[in-house]
Amino acid sequence: MRKNPDIYLLYEFMDKVPFTVRMKVLLDAPVDREMLAAAAQEAIWRLPYFSVKVGLDEGQNYTLEHNDRPIAVLPEKDERLTLGSDAVNGHLFAITCRDSCVWFNYSHSLCGAMGGLFWVKATLYQYMVKKYGPLEAPKDVKLPGTPVDDGELFFPDADKLPDDEPISRYTGGDTNLHLGRFLKYLLNPFVKENYYYQVEIPAKEFMEYAARIDGSPNTILTAMMFKAASRLFKEKKGTFLSGRIAADYRKDIGADLSYRDFVRFIHVRYEWSMKDESIRKLNMCARGAVITQNQPELSFERFKKLDKAHKGIDQQPDLKAKKQFAAKNSAFRSDPRDTYTISYVGQTDWGGMGKHIKGFYTITDGDLMLEVNALKDTFCITFQLINKDPKPLNLFCEVLKQENIPYSVSERYTRYMPRIKLPS
Repeated sequence: MRKNPDIYLLYEFMDKVPFTVRMKVLLDAPVDREMLAAAAQEAIWRLPYFSVKVGLDEGQNYTLEHNDRPIAVLPEKDERLTLGSDAVNGHLFAITCRDSCVWFNYSHSLCGAMGGLFWVKATLYQYMVKKYGPLEAPKDVKLPGTPVDDGELFFPDADKLPDDEPISRYTGGDTNLHLGRFLKYLLNPFVKENYYYQVEIPAKEFMEYAARIDGSPNTILTAMMFKAASRLFKEKKGTFLSGRIAADYRKDIGADLSYRDFVRFIHVRYEWSMKDESIRKLNMCARGAVITQNQPELSFERFKKLDKAHKGIDQQPDLKAKKQFAAKNSAFRSDPRDTYTISYVGQTDWGGMGKHIKGFYTITDGDLMLEVNALKDTFCITFQLINKDPKPLNLFCEVLKQENIPYSVSERYTRYMPRIKLPS
């Protein structure tokens, strides 16, 4: 019997890197927690693949079992939640709120940004209809009472995907300039040294700029971050800087509507000799990387690698061996090392809810990582760092100024990424 594919990232869980996500939504009015709790129950029952708890079978495989306890809707307390614990009724999903802000906390094992939005939209829509009355629903919202369709649950069969070789692949190698910062991150308790800033850029001005230099949000931000990084790191002979762009490949493998996470990375190598080039030219370099690496064959290859790792985990004799195998054969940890990461899911359709949403930020793991969301009139960027030094952010803002792009920056926030409690 095929095991639930949502379990496998759980084997890679570590206390300092638990693979969790927070989605932070800023509303235009204080949150009614009692009303939000009622909405959250209606939404989670429509998403049965999220209303689960983790178990351990006799073969020491993680399992996901139905959880009929209520989804937790708690006050935000500036501390880490523990998903899977009694405090959140055993769920891997939990909500916190304070003032006009709602945080959606969840395990990355079950889904990424696309699936997370299933939950966020369903919950907020139920809440806003209760609060404001009828609203235009987003086209993809999962309404209570509607059936779960095959597209939501689809998971490809790796053996049915082609084995064709790609025309080209990234051969730029690893950059080690960021390694010092990364090792500090691994050695420090991440709750104390993980921060982010909210950067807002008006959508109209940003997209007009993109049109002028023939770029996209992904490629422009990749170019701008190279400019910032070239001023942050000291040039060393034989080194280079590189960025990576998160690429959702679900369409390549026929999983367009799935809640599951299908992401690989496009890598953009920049040489030190390019540090004084224009953003227009650096953007073209990023565009070229997207074109050459955006091939279905690379998506098939990535998925097959994941499938092979999953089968290898299943073959291990006990939980300890499964976790060791998962860490050693992690697709994410074996990716080329880059200096920074850009992750943008595109503009989100909020329907009639949009007029009540003032900001939307995705908070994840990582250093020099930009999580990007687009509202109708604003790009909301989560600029993530592992320490209190704002220099990388300031250098990025200098680039925005030089390009005459308006922006605003928030105070510094601590990430408070949730832990996960797993059976052992």
